[in-house]
Amino acid sequence: MNKLYDHDFFAWTQDQADALKRRSANELDWENLLEEVEDLGRSERRELRSRLIVLLTHILKWELQPEMRSRSWMATIRIQQRELQDLLGESPSLKTALDRVWSKAYEDAEEVAAIETAMPIDDVRKAPRLTFEAVLAYRVDPPSG
Repeated sequence: MNKLYDHDFFAWTQDQADALKRRSANELDWENLLEEVEDLGRSERRELRSRLIVLLTHILKWELQPEMRSRSWMATIRIQQRELQDLLGESPSLKTALDRVWSKAYEDAEEVAAIETAMPIDDVRKAPRLTFEAVLAYRVDPPSG
């Protein structure tokens, strides 16, 4: 069982799915199944954090550089909002992970925004800090021009 897991992960997943369908506990690779299931949860949390960083970065840039606003930034904000809502809709318990990732994601977004705007990090940190609810509800209008 471990040999298949180590050499052909996809085949291993299909084999394990078949064993689960047959309810054949003796065919299951319990050790690796446990590891993979735990990793799925970590992966969801990483996706939450990653989407937050992208969304927050673009909102910060939108706020800090109104003259640079673009439809691309607007699209990114809207898509990330939708994707976050979908992610939390599919896994509502991820909201409990939000407390653990929010502050660090915000700090990372501030750093990325500072780099991308060439602004000093202290200036970026002067922008009003938004709540998660405000970030999800943040509205952008198409840039003029």
